[in-house]
Amino acid sequence: MLNAQQGSTEPALTAPPGGAVVQLVRGEGNFNEPSIAVNAKEPGQVVAAFQSPAGAAYSRNAGKTWSVAQGTSPTDYKVSGDVSVTFDNQGRAFLCYIAFDKLGTENYWAHDATRNGIFVRRSVDGGKTWEKNAAVVIAQKTEPGIPFEDKPDIVADNTNSRFAGNLYVGWTEFTLTKSVILFSRSTDGGVSWSKPSEISTHEGLPRDDTGAVEGFTGAVGADGTLYVAWADGSEIAFATSTDGGQSFSSSRAVLKTAPSYFALANVFRANGFPQIGIDPRSNRLFVSWADYRNGDLDVFCSTSTDGGRQWSEAIRVNLDALHNGADQFFQWLAVDPVDGSANLVFYDRRADPDNRKANFVLARSTDGGRTFANYAWTSKPFDPEGGFIGDYSGIAAYAGRVYGVWGRNARADENAETPNKTETQEKPKKDEPPSSDGSQNKPRRTKRVQIVEVGVADFSTVSGH
Repeated sequence: MLNAQQGSTEPALTAPPGGAVVQLVRGEGNFNEPSIAVNAKEPGQVVAAFQSPAGAAYSRNAGKTWSVAQGTSPTDYKVSGDVSVTFDNQGRAFLCYIAFDKLGTENYWAHDATRNGIFVRRSVDGGKTWEKNAAVVIAQKTEPGIPFEDKPDIVADNTNSRFAGNLYVGWTEFTLTKSVILFSRSTDGGVSWSKPSEISTHEGLPRDDTGAVEGFTGAVGADGTLYVAWADGSEIAFATSTDGGQSFSSSRAVLKTAPSYFALANVFRANGFPQIGIDPRSNRLFVSWADYRNGDLDVFCSTSTDGGRQWSEAIRVNLDALHNGADQFFQWLAVDPVDGSANLVFYDRRADPDNRKANFVLARSTDGGRTFANYAWTSKPFDPEGGFIGDYSGIAAYAGRVYGVWGRNARADENAETPNKTETQEKPKKDEPPSSDGSQNKPRRTKRVQIVEVGVADFSTVSGH
């Protein structure tokens, strides 16, 4: 149970049914920005990905135990990360990531960038082993003025539509003058990828900040329609493809938000990028995001029952008191394709009156996004201490079982449950907070490690779940 700390008036949250937390990796480096997916062909198989470098762990017993896979990151690039993972309709796992050698000016990634690109690696055994050669979605050679490819998200068509088996990747391309959303598809199981096409009707500013177009996410309806969304300033942009990703409608703003980027106490960088999901039984669309319209940060959800033409008023997902000064952030959404529930995981500070330490909360709706229940996945809060904990967390859901994944930091001497030990990894400058004098890689007074954890919940045996 999540206990409210002294001075907090927030009631304690109960744990979700079957709730458990398992540690995947622990060590020095940037183990954060994770992703997770369930194999619908064999639901006991779950794969979680994390950075940096691009890594993955797998479970064959529905998240009870995990092993770290080998051979997931490229050996010919210095840095890899911004991971996302999915399973296709044949039960193969796919790990998508960016790779580069160095970045240009801070937050202006295309300025003096070196070679970089987006790659996809495949596993045919549930994530235990990964094919040696990664498929190239896009790659930039080192030369003056090259773009920087950022934050890809991979989506699979696991429906019975005529596009079943298709794989889709969308991402932000930063150039010296603008940012755009690019898109590529694979129709041969991830072996080859189409020439990238621009799908953002409105182009953004060139810096990784409010004004950029960023945070691509996608979901596939039962008929194979692909629905995509991303952040565009203080709006959420939306587009659809009805021909398997060959072409898209003009993107348009469908939801107003506060700015996509914001200052967050004690966290190096924060944003409220959206995620999109769909209940394939009813074709109800869900979009989640975070913003500070209420002063402190809250998580919101809106739904559409007409293919994205009209959207409901924003529903506040976190159930703590309004205007209480507690932040909820870095949410991620998964809609269970079997029971239609909407599930979100997010960092939550409601139990800390100082609004610094965070726990991890699971929110769940079984009434089409009209109301949400909140559950505590952890009971021991952590303090980010100004560190980089990522741009996102991850969640997956199938047949009432829900898996959340997140990154956090801890003291090096913190007791932990049999972690998979990892060696120190080189930190990409993009994900490193500067020290107080502006230099990089300054040691902290207290040695810290970073940890990736998975939360498991099981609603399948709950009446009326």
